[in-house]
Amino acid sequence: MNFKGKDVVSIRDFSKKEIEHILSVAKTMVPAAKGQEISELMKGKILATLFYEPSTRTNLSFKAAMLRLGGSTLGFTDAKGTSATKGETLADTIRMAEAYSDIVVLRHPQEGSARLAAQFSKQPVINAGDGAGQHPTQTLLDLFTIQDELGSIEGKNIALVGDLRYGRTAHSLAHALAMFDTKLTFVSPRTLKMPGEVIRHLEDEGAEPVISDDLESVIPDSDIIYVTRIQKERFPDPAEYIKVAGSYRLDQDMIKNAKQTMRIMHPLPRVNEIPPEIDATVHSAYFRQAFNGVPVRMALLALVGGVV
Repeated sequence: MNFKGKDVVSIRDFSKKEIEHILSVAKTMVPAAKGQEISELMKGKILATLFYEPSTRTNLSFKAAMLRLGGSTLGFTDAKGTSATKGETLADTIRMAEAYSDIVVLRHPQEGSARLAAQFSKQPVINAGDGAGQHPTQTLLDLFTIQDELGSIEGKNIALVGDLRYGRTAHSLAHALAMFDTKLTFVSPRTLKMPGEVIRHLEDEGAEPVISDDLESVIPDSDIIYVTRIQKERFPDPAEYIKVAGSYRLDQDMIKNAKQTMRIMHPLPRVNEIPPEIDATVHSAYFRQAFNGVPVRMALLALVGGVV
């Protein structure tokens, strides 16, 4: 498969076979991601990271991925220090960034921004999150984590929990999981349900997601409980956020009837939806999930860079 120069804007742009190939390449990157091996696959290459929104894991793991591949990085983590404050358009910023780098990574608050950036860039653009839209690299590391933790993705029972309305992570992941014949359950407050267009697309693809507001009832049959934060910054009305803040807090009593092999995932950051006492249980996988961003993003950079 030839990924050289390919934009990574939406998980919908990839076939199941392409996703499986990315995951396979990511597996080979794990030793270098842990610093156990030295890679120079991207030596002499530059990654531009343009983060118009706050980020910890995505930003650091992209930089770590490029450095682990022997390349270098440049970019910003706060648009206030850029010419955007002077009125420079995203299109013009992208034109500048692609002149200084070999691959551009963009996080932006506006949905569709990554697709727009890809239209103006001669270099490949990777979407690191566009508003409430897509987060394809998070989806790929989530799939990698499920495969690594459970041995496979096919046919697993997966519950997506929390903010399914504004959570771009949940939107992207649901689309990808439908390709793997998983049984999907969406658990959320009524006001934060999975958007209708996402559900319709899943049904068109042959999936039959179950809609629920009762987390405790879905735990015994679940292989993965994927918890998401209620995203205060996405709410247009603060009063609406207050109504649902703290919904679906997963505690030890709730998981006492879970399968021994059940794993809890979270894209992080967490607030109070997973208490610290869950960290020490056999079920917690979210910190390993966060690490998996490095080998997966290494694989993507190497693939779109045309070096593997």
